[in-house]
Amino acid sequence: MNLLNKKIMILGASILQLPAILKAKEMGLQVIAVDMDKNAIGFKDADVCLEVSTIDIPNVINLAKDYKVDGIMTLASDMPMKTVAAVAEALNIVGVTTDTALKATNKALMRECLKQNDVAIPMFFGVMGYLDYLSAIQHFKDKFIVKPADNSGSRGVFLVNDKNDKSSIDYAYEYSMKYSRNGELVVEEFMEGPEVSVEALSVDGQVHIIAITDKLTTGAPRFVEMGHSQPTCLSDDLKRQIEAITVSAVKAIGIENGPSHTEIIVTANGPKIVELGARLGGDNITTHLVPFSTGVDIVKCCIEIALGYSPDLKKKKDLASAIRYFDVSPGRIIDIIGQEKVSQLSDVKMVCIMKRIGDNIGKINNSTDRIGFVISQAEDAREAIKVCEDAMRIIDIKII
Repeated sequence: MNLLNKKIMILGASILQLPAILKAKEMGLQVIAVDMDKNAIGFKDADVCLEVSTIDIPNVINLAKDYKVDGIMTLASDMPMKTVAAVAEALNIVGVTTDTALKATNKALMRECLKQNDVAIPMFFGVMGYLDYLSAIQHFKDKFIVKPADNSGSRGVFLVNDKNDKSSIDYAYEYSMKYSRNGELVVEEFMEGPEVSVEALSVDGQVHIIAITDKLTTGAPRFVEMGHSQPTCLSDDLKRQIEAITVSAVKAIGIENGPSHTEIIVTANGPKIVELGARLGGDNITTHLVPFSTGVDIVKCCIEIALGYSPDLKKKKDLASAIRYFDVSPGRIIDIIGQEKVSQLSDVKMVCIMKRIGDNIGKINNSTDRIGFVISQAEDAREAIKVCEDAMRIIDIKII
């Protein structure tokens, strides 16, 4: 493929989008990065830096036309998806439709779409306002989850254990509403069972499953993700069921070309969709874990799809990878010991601590509260997890 003089617009220039910016530069593309933060880390490597909000659709469309971009994408973020769709439609380039972007970023619309297409989901209600909320919770016998209809990263997610506990009910409403951009919440059945995510790429309407990832969360009440590992340790039968429901969900939402990140809980009644994004997964899943375990450069594949090319989806490795996030007590960091020693271990691929000595840290209520992680590669998933856990025991983050 001839990428000479090709231009790609990447919405977002934060640490989440940096891998896409660097990969596009490595591929010889001209990168036009869009972010309202003038200090965004990705601006250091982009060719053109546009200080514009990624959700300012009219402005971004005009800029995309001015620069005559050949492709547009974002990475690990739901917020810009409607802009990606609008630009793709305005310039007649590859991307999801506006309808698909809406369904992939609004959890209520997503569930309605999946329900209409007979894709297994939990019982749910989209609610607007407190009275609507109180009415919806009457349909649940016991526990239920409350979450914003339009946010991610576990922001605003809360489990109510007792539908008769008014203080918990009110707290869940107020907490979730704080993170809702459009004032809409989703109230849904609490599902129990192993949780996985599925990374897939669609090319000309065909859905290709790249990896199934096992998840570790903080559990109730906020379910913040604290670890991931590939490949999944679930049975072959469950893997087939997970792959089937993922393909059905991706097609129902309407993703013809591009990535998808599908979150699933394997209940006693089989896999059910938690949610689905029309973008690559975050938490280093696609930027690090997928290449380490499969050899598929999924970020590069997404860039190629956005430019209208067919990517190389063939798996080149049969290994395993894992990430584990640090879980330490709230307080002030007074010392960090052992990071350099762990970085020298052969199976440890990355150690990142995002806080410094003197910083204060609080409880982990959503993904932005996590302070760092370790990534590993090994022969199988259990060994990869063990490498992470052993490494984290060596690192001593002293808190007072």
